[in-house]
Amino acid sequence: MKGIILAGGSGTRLHPASAPISKILLPVYDKPMIYYPLSALLTAGIRDVLVITNEGDHGNFKKVLGDGSHLGIRITYEIQYVPKGIADAFIIGEEFIAGDDVVLILGDNIFHSENLGEILSGAFSSRGGATVFGYPVKDPERFGVVEFDDSGKAISLEEKPKHPKSNHAVIGLYAYDGRVCEIAKTLKPSARGELEITDLNRAYLETGDLDVVRLGEDFVWMDAGTFDSLLESSVAVRDIQARTGKMVSCPEEIALERGFVSKDGLRKYLRDKKDNEYYDYLRRLIG
Repeated sequence: MKGIILAGGSGTRLHPASAPISKILLPVYDKPMIYYPLSALLTAGIRDVLVITNEGDHGNFKKVLGDGSHLGIRITYEIQYVPKGIADAFIIGEEFIAGDDVVLILGDNIFHSENLGEILSGAFSSRGGATVFGYPVKDPERFGVVEFDDSGKAISLEEKPKHPKSNHAVIGLYAYDGRVCEIAKTLKPSARGELEITDLNRAYLETGDLDVVRLGEDFVWMDAGTFDSLLESSVAVRDIQARTGKMVSCPEEIALERGFVSKDGLRKYLRDKKDNEYYDYLRRLIG
């Protein structure tokens, strides 16, 4: 299975803070925002990752993440020249996907749970079709919303409905089988001129091939795309780390735990890193 991080767009909701640099590279407490979606993919065991960036920040993303070799993975890059919606990622990434199963994660979404690896690995175990996640929110009209019948089966999907049929938002983490690129190419732009991810998910729903995993209160999801949510995400990460003594979404630590890199490999990576709380934490891991 392959992974895509969609980190394109202009990030105007966070202007002027994100005017000089992509919002996905802004810090969420002690690390760049993109570390969080990358960590989720690593936690799920994914080692082949495509990062889709905007044109202006393409070089900045490469500078931050490199080719992934320090994590024992492969990171490649493509540019989304015009923001055409989330589903456009599967048209841009068609060559990268090459008919394989793929997970798409939004660059400004943060996921945390003590059981994150089990949740993702279970949901992404390939059996065809698509898997998305439903999460209860207080303002579902801001999101794609999934409606369930009395048995808990998903029966409808709506994008930013004025009158939501449930309080379960479909969050920015999606898994698809190899058909996704062909389906994405059949989509028509919405009224706002975008290829909507909800339309893509609805195509799978209509053929009975969509699975919706409902997440509970033990799962933390944050969309860091507004000023308030960016601050709240930073505070939440700080509080979790202070309480547990363990980093949230530290790619190097996850790569070490998953066996993608060795202690010697991580030690070599840290040789030219200055002393600070982040790198000192990694040095303590390897002794």
